[in-house]
Amino acid sequence: MLIYRGLSRISRISKKTPFGRRWLPSHPLLSGASHSAAAAAADSSVKDSGNISLSKTREAYSWSLPALHGIRHQIHHQSSSVIEEQLDPFSLVADELSILAKRLRSMVVAEVPKLASAAEYFFKMGVEGKRFRPTVLLLMATALNVRVPEPLHDGVEDALATELRTRQQCIAEITEMIHVASLLHDDVLDDADTRRGIGSLNFVMGNKLAVLAGDFLLSRACVALASLKNTEVVTLLATVVEHLVTGETMQMTTSSDQRCSMDYYMQKTYYKTASLISNSCKAIALLAGQTAEVAILAFDYGKNLGLAYQLIDDVLDFTGTSASLGKGSLSDIRHGIITAPILFAMEEFPQLRTVVEQGFEDSSNVDIALEYLGKSRGIQKTRELAVKHANLAAAAIDSLPENNDEDVTKSRRALLDLTHRVITRNK
Repeated sequence: MLIYRGLSRISRISKKTPFGRRWLPSHPLLSGASHSAAAAAADSSVKDSGNISLSKTREAYSWSLPALHGIRHQIHHQSSSVIEEQLDPFSLVADELSILAKRLRSMVVAEVPKLASAAEYFFKMGVEGKRFRPTVLLLMATALNVRVPEPLHDGVEDALATELRTRQQCIAEITEMIHVASLLHDDVLDDADTRRGIGSLNFVMGNKLAVLAGDFLLSRACVALASLKNTEVVTLLATVVEHLVTGETMQMTTSSDQRCSMDYYMQKTYYKTASLISNSCKAIALLAGQTAEVAILAFDYGKNLGLAYQLIDDVLDFTGTSASLGKGSLSDIRHGIITAPILFAMEEFPQLRTVVEQGFEDSSNVDIALEYLGKSRGIQKTRELAVKHANLAAAAIDSLPENNDEDVTKSRRALLDLTHRVITRNK
């Protein structure tokens, strides 16, 4: 598997520089280079892209694929039989995540107390979520930053490195605000009553305030984005917001054929889930002054990691519990949303399409669909597709220009580790 190859290659990199080195963009100017070629190439790459009870269905598919058991995170040095300590990607950036969390809470302060309470609802301590996207972006920042060959004097190197890191942290903050805004709007559209293990904002404060809080977060994200003064990065993240709206509209207004199309589903999934992390990873690369080729690799990592993440989400909607997910299980199918497991089951049992076309307002149709799903390989094939995308994400990291610095090596290993965590998680 490509995950093996990526881990193996990175483990062979020797460590010649001390931990804690400051980093600079590969171009002397923080973001002066034009990367329009990267944008065009990345845009084109998106297009490639008997009765069984519910409890028995969950039990049957709570295991992970045999292939996943072969993925290991004990990395061996080429020159030593000593096994490296396993990396925790989240602990590598824990200090920065704490700084980001405090900064985000300060950024969503509003003049109107009710709006302030709504806007900070999912940024309060204890309900910030997994902070998966900021973790990916901070790791990507370290994985891509390289030194300027010529030595700089009088503290200029440290100053430029600090400025670059602050700008890249800003991308992580913007991404999280866009993400939370999309959750607030989605919960209104889905009439959800729970999120992250607590009452959803629309359930607690009403739909109108939830929509306004989402709009407020997007406006704050726009202000932060404008402060970067990088038109290409602004275009990338503005496109993300367009994709979120497009994906949600695709989900709401499907024809019968579109609803049963895997290609349509994957394009919608890219828009709704993967576009944000892929374009944010690319923005991190552009701010670092990386080449068009490296920017595309960063984009590809985020795109495939995001797709793998959503595919596993689709599996967990059938196999997980409300307690583990922090929201209702079977949420998608009960709202008439057809995801990968059902689409794969439909390939094996074409008669399932009749049930799908009838809709799921009648709970008996939900039970029939679950029966077909339990008899099919829909869950397994969805996991297999997630593994495929996880491998593509790992291949992108494996293809980055070699770098033997310890910080870069650790961050790249952590990014590989995340591809494993995404496909083996249970919540």
